[in-house]
Amino acid sequence: MTNDDLPIGRRVARWRVRRSMTQQMLADRLRRSKSWVDKVERGVRALDRYSVIQELAHVLRVDPEVLLGQQRSTPAGTPDGVDDIRAALARYDTPQAPQHTDELRRQVGYAWLSYQHAHYGQLVRVLPGLLDAAQAVRSPELLVQTYRITSSLLVKLGVADLGWLAADRAMSAAGDDPILAATAAISVGQALRAQDRDHLALAALLPAANRLLPPSSHDGDQEVCGTFGDQTSRKPLDHQGQRGSRGQGDHRDWAVGGTLLLQAALAAAGSGEHRRADELTDRAAGVAASLRGYDDPHRTSFGPVAAELARVLVAAQRGDADEALRRHSTVMRREGWRRLPAEYRGAYLVDVARAYLQMGDLRGAARALVDADSIAPAEVRCRPLARTLIADVARAQPTPAGVARLATVVGLTR
Repeated sequence: MTNDDLPIGRRVARWRVRRSMTQQMLADRLRRSKSWVDKVERGVRALDRYSVIQELAHVLRVDPEVLLGQQRSTPAGTPDGVDDIRAALARYDTPQAPQHTDELRRQVGYAWLSYQHAHYGQLVRVLPGLLDAAQAVRSPELLVQTYRITSSLLVKLGVADLGWLAADRAMSAAGDDPILAATAAISVGQALRAQDRDHLALAALLPAANRLLPPSSHDGDQEVCGTFGDQTSRKPLDHQGQRGSRGQGDHRDWAVGGTLLLQAALAAAGSGEHRRADELTDRAAGVAASLRGYDDPHRTSFGPVAAELARVLVAAQRGDADEALRRHSTVMRREGWRRLPAEYRGAYLVDVARAYLQMGDLRGAARALVDADSIAPAEVRCRPLARTLIADVARAQPTPAGVARLATVVGLTR
């Protein structure tokens, strides 16, 4: 068995031994129990949280990819296999399987990790079989998650119409479950935004957010675009997700609501509704500031830093270059930036590169693209949007440093 074939728990054990640590020593550094480490190494406890794997990798002084058994090298170009995903979505006669979902849940968790690490080539190969399995088991939760991963990947690869189909399937699979429907709405909004249908995205995102979040302190239409409660007297949520008598549901659900608000803010900015975009971002920032740490079971990566990244993009969209650059410089120095998944950081930097280019700052666009490639190579090498940006920047004479190399890597020059 090669190292790439080993379960992740076995890799953790090997690297622990290489670092001359006992299970107790590793547990102490992670602030967890020895029993937890033992179960992870034996595969009894699944490692399906990006933040936990990142923490383990930090303590063991290796890259997260090493624990995942994944190679850093990323080939250029859109990965083959999109047609296989299309075929899987087109199958309607998948027989129902026995309701044994534990293995499928592990596979879905691994697919999320692959997505968060921007291993898109690997994910393209995995998704057709995962879609078949999820459609056979017919667990609403696992179906929604699988369709969400599929939609997000297809949007990345420039197949937004097919991504919209997968997002719509997620909405159907969610049924009457409000939190599943809300997470599916995130994918619907992203797919619509990718097709430049910002008004439709806004119409889908805002009602979903308002169903999850407490009403704003403002009346009327401010419910969908005002700040979150009283910003001057904000208190953090307790472990039940409540804040006084105004709490509505679990704080993990509020993180989904905050993500919907950020997506709505970006859709509003894309529609030219800049004031509304600012108001929605303010409201999302209020939600983020009201949350304590949580384990992000819905894979939103929502928090204060996510709200600040959205502020950068909204400012750039309305043409306020000074504010966008100031906020971008500040947020890149925050500790929370480094804790975001590689996919999230890489995607943001590609969006920043586009904003720089729209403002005529070729050097800024070049820096953002090079940084994105160092964090999540597939974000630059597999996404049609990034390739277009590289081509635009590479036309400048002289070509900014680093972009000439990227142009060669993605096959734009020889």
